[in-house]
Amino acid sequence: MEKNFTIDNIDSIAEELTKFVQGKILLFEGSMGVGKTTLIKAIAKKLGVKDAVNSPTFSLVNHYQTDAGESVYHFDFYRLKKEEEAMDMGVEEYFDSGNYCLVEWPEKIKNLLPLEAVWVYLSENPDHSRHIQVIQDE
Repeated sequence: MEKNFTIDNIDSIAEELTKFVQGKILLFEGSMGVGKTTLIKAIAKKLGVKDAVNSPTFSLVNHYQTDAGESVYHFDFYRLKKEEEAMDMGVEEYFDSGNYCLVEWPEKIKNLLPLEAVWVYLSENPDHSRHIQVIQDE
């Protein structure tokens, strides 16, 4: 999946993304302010999360519940200094849980990432729209 979008159609991008991806571990890569958290909010909404979705910059992980009682985990590793911090919080157990794991700044824990994870690359176009490229193992 690869396309351009604007904030006005982010809900349709989130819906398409949740239908397109085969895995539940999504790794969001892109520069600061490109819209990673905004897209994750839209994805969480499509999954049935009613809680307020905010970036877990200081707590590293937020836990949300869907209408169906399923867990969705939202990680933000921007402030992480060492991969060991993620290991200490049990990130591998989250990844092995079978629940959605939406990860911002995954490059901070590159040696801990599961091979079956789906990469979601976001970038800003010159006209301020966004470009999304999704890469997953087929």
